[in-house]
Amino acid sequence: MKSLIHITSEKLDPQLAVDLVNYPACGGIVTFVGTVRDQTKGKRVLKLEFEAYEPMALKEMQKIADEAKSKFGVEHVLINHRTGVVEIGEEAVVIGVSSPHRKEAFQACEYCIDTLKLTVPIWKKEFFEDGEVWVSAHP
Repeated sequence: MKSLIHITSEKLDPQLAVDLVNYPACGGIVTFVGTVRDQTKGKRVLKLEFEAYEPMALKEMQKIADEAKSKFGVEHVLINHRTGVVEIGEEAVVIGVSSPHRKEAFQACEYCIDTLKLTVPIWKKEFFEDGEVWVSAHP
């Protein structure tokens, strides 16, 4: 069993996530790629900036991966999140899950992104044409 947990200021590669969780015993690979959209609540977004309290964020991300494995019986979980400035269309988060069967892979992937948004100490600043605002990545 393998978990691949990273926080980086470098661009994320969704195909690499697929490659890293692809194993012969796993017939299902599910990925989630969260990209920066160009609007929030009707306002034009120019870019985002992410900050994380890395030691705690990495610990929480690993906990999520471990829980996904335990709850859904998946084999491999990858969770990668960007920090720093992320431009429109770029990937902010990539999650990859592999499992012998698709249903568990889908469930685990959804669990990972939903739980990450709730528990991991990552904050984002949204840049608009008329200013900027820090917002919690948590709903």
